[in-house]
Amino acid sequence: MALLCLRLISGHRFCFSAHLIRNVQVCKPVGHVVKRTHRATSVNSCPLIPFTAGRHYTAAPRGRRLFSDEYARAVRFPPGPKSIVLLHHAPVPTQCGYQFHTSGPLRALPAPLIWLVLKPLQKLLAIIVGRSIRKWWVALPPNRRQLFREAAWRRRWHLGAGAAVAMAIVALFLLTHLDESPLTGRTRLLVFSRENYMELAALTAEGYMQEFAELLIPEHDARHQVVERVVQHLAQRNQDIPEMSSVSWSVHVVQSPTVNAFVLPNGKVFMFTGMLEAVADIHQLTFILGHEMAHAVMGHSAEQASLSHVVDLLSVILLTAIWAVCPRDSLAVLGQWIQNKLVQLMFSRPYSRKLEAEADQVGLQLAAKACADVRAGPVFWQQMEITDQLTGEPAIPEWLSTHPSHRNRVTQLDRLVPQALELRESCACPALPATDPRAVFSKSVHALLENAKDRGGRTQAEGTLKLLPHRTNPPFPEGLTTALLPRPALATAPNVDLATSSPSPPPAPTSSNPISSSCAGPLLATPVPAPAEGRKIPPPLTGVLNPPEASSC
Repeated sequence: MALLCLRLISGHRFCFSAHLIRNVQVCKPVGHVVKRTHRATSVNSCPLIPFTAGRHYTAAPRGRRLFSDEYARAVRFPPGPKSIVLLHHAPVPTQCGYQFHTSGPLRALPAPLIWLVLKPLQKLLAIIVGRSIRKWWVALPPNRRQLFREAAWRRRWHLGAGAAVAMAIVALFLLTHLDESPLTGRTRLLVFSRENYMELAALTAEGYMQEFAELLIPEHDARHQVVERVVQHLAQRNQDIPEMSSVSWSVHVVQSPTVNAFVLPNGKVFMFTGMLEAVADIHQLTFILGHEMAHAVMGHSAEQASLSHVVDLLSVILLTAIWAVCPRDSLAVLGQWIQNKLVQLMFSRPYSRKLEAEADQVGLQLAAKACADVRAGPVFWQQMEITDQLTGEPAIPEWLSTHPSHRNRVTQLDRLVPQALELRESCACPALPATDPRAVFSKSVHALLENAKDRGGRTQAEGTLKLLPHRTNPPFPEGLTTALLPRPALATAPNVDLATSSPSPPPAPTSSNPISSSCAGPLLATPVPAPAEGRKIPPPLTGVLNPPEASSC
């Protein structure tokens, strides 16, 4: 039978069913009959041929096909007295080309998904093992405990050598999974590959699409269109980055007051309308999207999950020891809580803040290559800081948060702005206006605080004034009302009609928009004017939905 399979595979075009081998058997002596245990069936589309029971089939001469279009009576074998005998009717497939039917491939679950499922199970296993060790040790008589202590002391060198080998294996594992971060060149630990996380991102995207199915705004909405154009513009201007050009970016805008936006590793962009209301102009929107796209380009989700995976594996050993050493379950629960908090404060949250700061740096570079005014980046976080202060948001200390504080972000971005401006100039972008949006914002807020003081709000104004790192004292034109305080979008967008007292409906985006143009045009070519005397500033979305025209690069 092995020779039959080899000759069939190497020299003939036919359709072969694996069930045939359970119905026929090669017999060297002619006439020997073998019993059949199963009835042959065909799993393919080949026509079937009934064989007559008890009929002998001898070897065919070389060059003939195994199966012909008619009822076959000769089976090809190497020269020799061999025959095949069938006891009952058995269908046999005929010639129809190479069509081997196998079972469908089973796709393995993504490694990060398996880790997410096993993560709570490994902690539960550590608790059970540790508690079992404690119960076993307590049940031992004192003399047996003493014997175990003496045996452990006699074998202390063996135990130490085993611990050293285990540490060497862990160190080797960590060293073999080091990777270089794109764009920054930072050395990082990467246990999960980018391909594994792409599979997990696809599953996550499906979950978000189901969750936000009733909240997604249509694609013809102006807010969706402007986000789409900014994302495509950022991708086009940064297509020299392999991680950027290899991803297909798609936008989904969610109707929600939450001030948030995120990008999955597979390029799915989710923007909440609350974030669109928080930005003041197209430059801030570009910076925010650049920050979120930087997370995807840098593979921060896979990096953070890799660190968490290694820390959790090491924590399992400590958790087992806690439940084995603590004399009571209540003390073990307290020790486990303390361990979780220490892991968060010492590893998870500091590392998350580090990745956020890196995303700010890379996002500022992406926005600079897209010809955005990178000076608007610090202004956005100044706005967020004042908004949190005025709305009564509790101030969380930075060491307890997964994100840097607004003030530290402003300081870091101010330090990175000169380098980003040089990068922007090297990308053949038009010159920026002399008016710095940071100075405009500080002047505007200072004037509002002066007006608030005049109306008796001195205490609140002084508390808010301390938050401003950019503060100037030149006189500011009168006419700005304190109604701007709930919406601190004071850095106005260009080409916005400031003469109207109420915002006009934003026009639909046209092909003159630099983001939607086929050439890699700049995002802004006109200055950001300061508010004129006696004019009110429109709401923030007006500047976002009506970006100015600009000349091409």
